[in-house]
Amino acid sequence: MKVPAGRIEGFVRRPDPQVRAVLFYGPDSGLVRERADTVARGVCPDQHDPFRVVDLLGSAIAKDPARLADEVASMALTGGRRLIRIRDADDGVTGAFASLFGSMPSGDSMVVVEAGDLSKGSKLRALFENADTGAPIPCYVEDEAALGETIGNMLAAHKLTVSTDARDFLASSLVGDRMVARGEIEKLVTYMGEGGRRVELEDAQACIGDSGALEMDAPSWAAGDGDFAGVDRALRRLFAEGMSPVPILRSAQRHFQRLQLVVAQVERGESVERAVASLRPPLFFKVKNQFTAQVRRWTPAGLRQGLDRLTDAEADCKRTNMPDETICARAFFQLAVLARSRR
Repeated sequence: MKVPAGRIEGFVRRPDPQVRAVLFYGPDSGLVRERADTVARGVCPDQHDPFRVVDLLGSAIAKDPARLADEVASMALTGGRRLIRIRDADDGVTGAFASLFGSMPSGDSMVVVEAGDLSKGSKLRALFENADTGAPIPCYVEDEAALGETIGNMLAAHKLTVSTDARDFLASSLVGDRMVARGEIEKLVTYMGEGGRRVELEDAQACIGDSGALEMDAPSWAAGDGDFAGVDRALRRLFAEGMSPVPILRSAQRHFQRLQLVVAQVERGESVERAVASLRPPLFFKVKNQFTAQVRRWTPAGLRQGLDRLTDAEADCKRTNMPDETICARAFFQLAVLARSRR
């Protein structure tokens, strides 16, 4: 069954009783894991209970499809609902789930499936959409406005308020991976202490300014400088950490859109310093000089061309058979070439 977008958060907190398997998929791997964990804890609060929780890789189910139905049919020796977690799933498990949905064992066990960014043509995704006892939940990358609202809610849960500049800075810095964002906000809560305080821009920058959460911006900074080696290092590190190419490309789009905004102001006669200072959210002070240098390097035409490359690369990730990482890397190296041509 399909879950309307407006009902997803409520469904994750309290799934429909007739649903016995939930598929979480999408480019935001952190959001996939967060939502899967929420449903899983609702079934069994102790995720390490060996009698109630089974953790399997999708490849194991693909090799032995009958195991899925066997696990769903099994009863917990100690009582309570049984949870079957399947990680790194792809279309290879479609046959196993088709058999499961065709003859669902009685009981109240729950299967929680984590997958990557499944395409619209994915057989697994289509199977869950058409199953009465299955539900697919997409986990797309939140834009800055949506993440800003989420961050405000996270802080409010600890009785903290946040200034507009601080919220915007946090959202622009942490967009792309919900799990990373949640971890950084928890760090910020520890830094601030709970209750009655207001998070200001200086607090946010002091807490996450050197954070690994900002590593997603590293390829953008390197490409904007024309630094081929820097692009290669930054992308290798992000890919090794399992980061999806789409959030990386969107992070670059935001970076170059901000450059485009400032360069346009300079073209209208504004000084570089005043144009950079007008950015909202403001730049972290440690990258201000680097950003200013990129403003002087890039032209409006070059930025339009670069943004077109990034937009095309994101679209290609969704509609071609070329590996997404290859598409992403090619776009960043093209940006670096453009940057060098501006010298």
